[in-house]
Amino acid sequence: MAKNPPRGRGRRRLDGPNPIDVHVGSRVRTRRMLLGMSQDKLGEAIGLTFQQVQKYERGANRIGASRLYELSQVLDVPVAYFYEEMNGAGKPPPRADGAGEEVEETERDPMTRRETLELIRAYNRITDSGVRRRIFELVKATAKYLDE
Repeated sequence: MAKNPPRGRGRRRLDGPNPIDVHVGSRVRTRRMLLGMSQDKLGEAIGLTFQQVQKYERGANRIGASRLYELSQVLDVPVAYFYEEMNGAGKPPPRADGAGEEVEETERDPMTRRETLELIRAYNRITDSGVRRRIFELVKATAKYLDE
């Protein structure tokens, strides 16, 4: 007779974290960084240590519904924000590098790169709308020039 698999809380970790948990965690990290908030500060706001926040952001720990709601309040986004860019199968859309190889989330999504997040934060700190618009036009013109 076949032996039943052991029952218990949690999920099996044979294949690593669930891709949905990784995606949601990545969205938490991206939003936190866009706001210029440290893991310490986020943890403090929701009653966690920075290590627990790290585990959420990596997808190592699953985020419960009530905690996700708290995160949405602290990070000032709707709960749906954490699931944006998911496909119908519950996974982030597959992306590849130029050679067709799958790459890590942080490498393939420019919005998760520290440099991008710092640029956005700096841009958003510019209070003069005219200056902000000219910088925007400069960046667009530079990108267009480099594409030619």
